[in-house]
Amino acid sequence: MMISEKRNTKISKFLSLVLRHKPETIHIHLDENGWVDVDELIEKLNNNGAEISFEILEHVVKTNVKKRFAFNEDKSKIRASQGHSMKVDLNYKPISPPEKLYHGTSIRFLDSILKNGIEKRDRQHVHLSSDRQTALKVGQRHGKPTILEIQASKMHEKGCKFYLSENNVWLTEHIPTEYIKEI
Repeated sequence: MMISEKRNTKISKFLSLVLRHKPETIHIHLDENGWVDVDELIEKLNNNGAEISFEILEHVVKTNVKKRFAFNEDKSKIRASQGHSMKVDLNYKPISPPEKLYHGTSIRFLDSILKNGIEKRDRQHVHLSSDRQTALKVGQRHGKPTILEIQASKMHEKGCKFYLSENNVWLTEHIPTEYIKEI
């Protein structure tokens, strides 16, 4: 299956929009776990001019570097792995995090973060990475980047829950200031 990188990116970004934030854009409904029927998704995408087949969808999911999407076992349903701005239950089980995790952001948000902690805002969770390089890339998307080191194991010891998404993004509800260190 060959589609251009530009088309692949365009489809991926649109899938992020409809599977994470605005399914109503193409008149689909996500179930309580964020899943939508693949055939219905393809039909609605094509009704909006996408000209997409199952093979193209499968290619976009498989080649997405950030692994933002996942099929169920028989590939009859698809969902975003995390990052939803609407309420969905991804059925992730709490697990113990590593000692340190990292959060990339823009330097312009640093004062607010050091005052209020890291808030999930319009998302279901705060997103963290296990390595600095990924955090840096995330921070660069928002302006001049800064990386924050999170004392995840200490938070966990105090009762904070952590989850690991299908695409290896660490998730938690909120990060209080005492667990944040600018690096």
